[in-house]
Amino acid sequence: MIRELKTFIAIAEEGTFARAGQRIGLTQAAVSAQVQRLEEQLGHALFARAGRAAQLNAEGLNALAQAREVVRLFDEMAEQRRSRPLGGRVVLGAIASAQASVLPGVLSRFRARHPAVHVRVVPGVSFHLLNQVDAGEVDAAIMIRPGFALQADLAWTPLSHEPFRLLVPAALPAPHDWRALLASQAFIRYDRTSFGGRLVERFLRTSRIDVQDSVEIDDLDAMAQMVACGMGVALVPEVFGRTAWPPGVVALPLAENTFFRDIGLARRNTRNLGPAVLELVRLIEQVYASGEPTP
Repeated sequence: MIRELKTFIAIAEEGTFARAGQRIGLTQAAVSAQVQRLEEQLGHALFARAGRAAQLNAEGLNALAQAREVVRLFDEMAEQRRSRPLGGRVVLGAIASAQASVLPGVLSRFRARHPAVHVRVVPGVSFHLLNQVDAGEVDAAIMIRPGFALQADLAWTPLSHEPFRLLVPAALPAPHDWRALLASQAFIRYDRTSFGGRLVERFLRTSRIDVQDSVEIDDLDAMAQMVACGMGVALVPEVFGRTAWPPGVVALPLAENTFFRDIGLARRNTRNLGPAVLELVRLIEQVYASGEPTP
């Protein structure tokens, strides 16, 4: 009912339903509906409806001061809650690349601001993390966006759009033609059971390239190190925050054939999340938006 009281105060101060709606970001119809609900709860009308003006009647004049006091007390209570130190526990899921690139900086900042909150990081591939979020076992998860629609009660926040590169050993002689290298060199494959690996499989199928599989793994850093050791070539996303590839590796762009993986935050709808979870989610979004993963 606080929302309806705030709308009532806005009408009294603005003089019309239309101007009150503009002030609080509601349509005139929505303002009228809120006033109707408030009047039904109170059991009497608040306005003498005449023309476009919203004229308070005697009951409305009496109610206005009380409404302002109720709203003031509510805002005071909310401010007191916001100013209290956060506590509790947050369970955050994260794919391996996010754990290495983003989480150290995020959790360092979060810990400095909210030392009483215990954060548990759950590792996993995106498919499993999504199921854990859906089951309520994980509060939120940094993961790869799946190729299917999320469940209706889950929310998705985009974080980064990461292009894939072909990693090749620097010892290979130039020129480097990515298509020829994929067809001729041993291939270190991004695990096909992961969302990222499925993107690679789709790209190879669409490009009609047959590769010579040698190793299949779901660890991007390990894949890059294998390339550096000369074991083969690999299609790997350029992870958010990466500044350099390992020595001995050349990252080839795929030009107009570039494909991407989308990293985002899956979570249950906001109304189901506690304040500590919401604060950590907000900080993760800020870090990705800033383009800088470290403090």
